[in-house]
Amino acid sequence: MTTYRVALSADFLKPDGTPALADFDLAPLIAEPNVEIGYVEAVNDIIPASALETYDALILFAYQMRRASLPQNGRLGVVSRFGVGYDSVDVDVLADAGVATTITPGGVQRPVAVAILALILALSNKLLAKDRLARRGADGFADPSAPIGMGLTGKRLGTIGLGNIGADMVNIMRPLGLDFIAHDPGISPERAREVGVRLVDLETLFRDSDIVTVNCPLTPWTRGFVNAERLALMKKSAILINTARGPIVDQSALTEALSRGGIAGAGLDVFSPEPPLLNDPLLKLDNVVLAPHSLAMTDELIRACGALTIESVLDVMHGREPKAIVQRRVTLHPTWSERLARNRAKFG
Repeated sequence: MTTYRVALSADFLKPDGTPALADFDLAPLIAEPNVEIGYVEAVNDIIPASALETYDALILFAYQMRRASLPQNGRLGVVSRFGVGYDSVDVDVLADAGVATTITPGGVQRPVAVAILALILALSNKLLAKDRLARRGADGFADPSAPIGMGLTGKRLGTIGLGNIGADMVNIMRPLGLDFIAHDPGISPERAREVGVRLVDLETLFRDSDIVTVNCPLTPWTRGFVNAERLALMKKSAILINTARGPIVDQSALTEALSRGGIAGAGLDVFSPEPPLLNDPLLKLDNVVLAPHSLAMTDELIRACGALTIESVLDVMHGREPKAIVQRRVTLHPTWSERLARNRAKFG
C-alpha cells in the first residue's frame, strides 16, 4: 500500500508525550487510510533535514524550518504552518525547491482581533492598577489616587497593516465609536473604504492616533519599524499594541518612551528577544500589559488552525493546490506540478 507520511513538529507534544493542544483534532488525518503520522524533533529549535527525509508533508508549530532543514531527496512537498507568522520558515528557499509553505489566516484572524481588543480595554480602563486596588480591600476601594481610565468614543485607532487581522479588528471595534486610519502599502484605497478605514502615511498614523496597533508580518522591511523616531511622534496619552512579532518594535526605544512618559502605555503579546530576559526593564513598568505570545491561543484558534493545517496537507496529498500559499511562485515550479499530478494518480 502506498503511504503518505505526515510529520508534526514535536512541540505539538508535552514532555510526557501527551498533546500540548488538546483541541487540535487529528481525526481527519487519522481517518485517511493511506496516511501515516510521525513527530520530528528539533535541534537548537531547528528541524534537521535528516528528520524529514521520509516524510511528504510537515505540520509546523513553533520550531524553525530553515535551509538546512530541507531534505535533498525531493520527497517533502508542503510545510503547513500552524498560524499566520512565517518568519520561522525559509519560505523562498522552499519555493525554489518546489515545496509550498501554507499558513492558516482564517484560523487566527478573529482570536487575534479579540486579543488586541482585550489589551486595549485593559490599558484604557487601567485594569491592572484597579485589580491591585481591589485586592487591598477597603483601603484600596477608598484610595483617592485610583487611576482614571480613557474612554474610547471618538478616539482614533491607527493600524500598521490592514490584512485579515487588521480588517477584522476594525469590524469588531467599530461599535465602540472609534475612528480608524491605517498604513498599508499593499492595500488599495478601494479596499480600505470597504473596511471603513482611511489610508494615511506613517507619520500621520503615529502622530494622530490615540491607539497604534501593529498588524503586519515580520519582514526585512518591517524589522525595527516602530523605532524611537516614530514613537516620538505619538501623543503622550497614546498607547501601542503589538500582537504581531516582537522585532517589529524597537523594544529598547519603547521601554524608554514608556519610562519617561513619552506614551501612556503598551500592550504586548510578543517581544524581542522572546521570551524577554528576566532583568529586562520593560518587565518592571506598571504602564504595560504583557502576555507570553499566547493571548489569542483559545480553543477556537486551536481547532480552526489545526483543521486548516490538515486541510492543506490533504489537498497536496490528493493533488489539489492548497489555500493560503505564502510564496505563490512555487506553483510555477515544475517539481510542484509534477508532485500534484503524481499525488492525484496515487491518492486521487
